[in-house]
Formats: sequence, structure tokens, C-alpha cells
Amino acid sequence: MTTEQIQKFGKESIESALSSLGTWSKSAQAIATEVVDYSKKSIEGSAAAWERLLGAKSLDKAMEVQSEYLKSSYEDFVAEATKLSELYVDFAKEAYKPFEGVLAKVSVIK
Repeated sequence: MTTEQIQKFGKESIESALSSLGTWSKSAQAIATEVVDYSKKSIEGSAAAWERLLGAKSLDKAMEVQSEYLKSSYEDFVAEATKLSELYVDFAKEAYKPFEGVLAKVSVIK
């Protein structure tokens, strides 16, 4: 391997790392935004459920309110977990892309 090839490989590696870092930053921001939005929604849902629970006139109505809240909380959590897992998968795929060419070149060099 010549010095020129080594320099070119080094430059391409740095460019790939910087590209991956940019992707990481965008993905991390999207994930953080999603978590914050979900947290706000969860807190608002919890507060609304407490209001309905405190306004319940009977034990049956209180149990109904609690049951509805638990069901919707669980469904929201599952949906959010699915969405976050998709964001993490997309992040991993995007972060790997810049290195595909470099890895291919490394295997050719060997």
C-alpha cells in the first residue's frame, strides 16, 4: 500500500466518522424529542385521570376510570416503545452507512 493510498484511506475514514457523528446527533435529537413528547403526554394523561378519579361519585365509577387509564397508559407505552425501537434501528442503519465503503476497502486491502 502506498503512502498516497494510506492518506486517502485516512481521509475517507475521517469523513465517514464525521458523517456518522452528524447522523448520531440528528438521531439522538429525534429520540430525545420523542421521549420528551411522550413524557408530557403521559403526565397530562395522568393528571386528567386523577381529575376524573376525584370526581367519581361511586366506587364503580372510580374503578372504571382507573381501568380506562391503565388500559390507555399501557397502549400508549407499547406504541411509544415501538416508535422508539424503530428510531434506534433507523439510527443504527444510518450510522453504519458511512462506514460501508471503508469496510469494503479494508477487506479488499487484506
